[in-house]
Amino acid sequence: MRYAHEVEKVRAAERALMARLPEGALMRRAAAGLASVSAGLLRIGRAGVTGPGEGVYGAEVVLLVGSGDNGGDALYAGERLARRGARVTAILAGSKTHEGGLAALRSAGGRAVEADDGDRPVRAIEAADLIIDGMLGIGGRGGLREPYATLAGHASRAIATIVACDLPSGVDADTGVVSGAAVRADVTVTFGTYKPGLFVDPGAEHAGVVELVDIGLGPYLNDPDACLPQAADVDLWIPRPERESNKYRRGVPGVLAGSETFTGAAVLSVGGAVRGGAGMVRFASARHSVELVRHHWPEAVTSVVDDSLSGVGRVNAWVAGPGMGTDERAEALLSEVLSTELPVLVDADGLTVLTRRRDLLWRTAPTVLTPHAGELARLLGTEADHVEARRLEHVRRAAEELNATVLLKGSTTVIAEVGRPVRVNPTGTARLATAGSGDVLSGLIGVFLAGGASAIDAAAAGAYLHGLAGRLAAAGPEPGSDAEAPISAQDVVEALPAAFRTLGG
Repeated sequence: MRYAHEVEKVRAAERALMARLPEGALMRRAAAGLASVSAGLLRIGRAGVTGPGEGVYGAEVVLLVGSGDNGGDALYAGERLARRGARVTAILAGSKTHEGGLAALRSAGGRAVEADDGDRPVRAIEAADLIIDGMLGIGGRGGLREPYATLAGHASRAIATIVACDLPSGVDADTGVVSGAAVRADVTVTFGTYKPGLFVDPGAEHAGVVELVDIGLGPYLNDPDACLPQAADVDLWIPRPERESNKYRRGVPGVLAGSETFTGAAVLSVGGAVRGGAGMVRFASARHSVELVRHHWPEAVTSVVDDSLSGVGRVNAWVAGPGMGTDERAEALLSEVLSTELPVLVDADGLTVLTRRRDLLWRTAPTVLTPHAGELARLLGTEADHVEARRLEHVRRAAEELNATVLLKGSTTVIAEVGRPVRVNPTGTARLATAGSGDVLSGLIGVFLAGGASAIDAAAAGAYLHGLAGRLAAAGPEPGSDAEAPISAQDVVEALPAAFRTLGG
C-alpha cells in the first residue's frame, strides 16, 4: 500500500523532524534525492536509450525556482548536478530566492537569470535536456500566477524531461485540483510521503511517474488520508477457495438487474460475477432478461420475479440496480433487498431510485454504492462538474451522508468509508469508458461481498481487478506493446481470469 498525507500532517511531521536535525539538513536530504532521480533520467535519456551525450556530464539542466523551500530544494539539487558536470541554469521567478541554495549553485559553477531577463529564460528552456520545477510547493493553492504560468507554458513546449519537485506547481497537494495553469511533469519526486493530489486526477495526470524519496518523516506522520493499493494488498482482500470449499461456502451473490427493456446490464453484471469467482450466482429479473442470462451464462441459477424476491433462494450478498428500471416495481424490489441484513451493492438505476428514497440507506448491514459523477451529484444535490473537480471531497462527503461505502467511478476511481483513508485505484484505462463496464464491476464486487470481504476491501479489490482487466483487454496479446485497442464490456468480462492470475495467489 502506498500512503498519502495531507499538507497539514506533512508540515507537522517536518517541524517535529527538523527540531532534531541541524539547520538545513532536511532540505539537503530532499535535494539529494531529487538530484539522484534527475541524474538517472539524464543517464537513460528521454528516449530511454543510453548513449553518448545523454549522461549528467554536459547536460543542459534548467531550474524553475520559486520563493519557497521548493526553490531551495531545486537549487541544492542543481548544485549536485553541476558538480557532476551538468550545465545548470536557474531561472529565478519568485519575489525572493533561497540564499543558501543560490550560493551553493553558483559555487558549483551554475548560473542564474531572472525570469524577466528578456529572452534568456526562454532560450535556456528550449535548450534544456532536463527541467526541474521548483516554483511552488505543497502549500500552493489555485492556478499559477505570473511569471510562473508563463514559465510553465514554455516548459510544456520544450523537448526536455520535466521533473517536479515534491509536486507539480499548480496542483493542489490535498485534492489534485488544477485551477488554471499548471506544470505537466514527466516525473514527480515527492518527499517523505505521497500527497493525495498525486494520486487523483487531474493532479495525477500532471504528476507523471511519481518517485518517493525517504527523508525520515515516517515516525512523525499521523494516520494517512489516502492510500493506493498494490497487487499484494488486493491478493489479501479477495476471498480464496480452500480445499474443502463448495459452491455455497465460496459465496453466493444474488444479482437483481435488467428488465424487459434493458437486458444487456443483466448479462454483463452476471458475467462479472461468474468470471469473478462466485461459487454460484443467483439471478432475478423480468422474463426476457432471465432468458438472455440463461443463454449467455448457463451456470447462473435464474428466477423470474415480479414484485417479490421470496422465491429466489438463499444468497450471501446482493447486487441491485443495473438496468432494473426506476419505476414502482424497481423501488419495491430495491427496498426488499435493502431491508435484509446482507451486504448490498447498489448501482445504476438503483442509485436513481435512492435519490428519492435515501431513507432506504439507513441500515446496519454493509452497503456499497458505485456511482459515476453524475449519479453522485444527484444523490448529493450538487453538479457533476463539481464532483469531477473535487473527487476526494465529494466521495468523503457521500460516505458520511449516505451511510455507505462509496466507490466513485471515473478517470480516477476513489473509494471512501467513514473513518478510513480514501482508497485510490491505480489501475484502469480510458478504454473502460464504455457502456456496460460498470455493470461488470458491480457483479465482480458482489462476488467479494458474498465471499465475506469487508465492504471497502471488496470495492477496492473489484476496482483494481476491473481496471486491470480493462488494460489487458485493450492491450491484446502483444507483449510489451503500449498500443491499446477499443474494447467492449464483454471484453472486460473475458479478461478477468487473466487479471486474477497477475496476483499470483
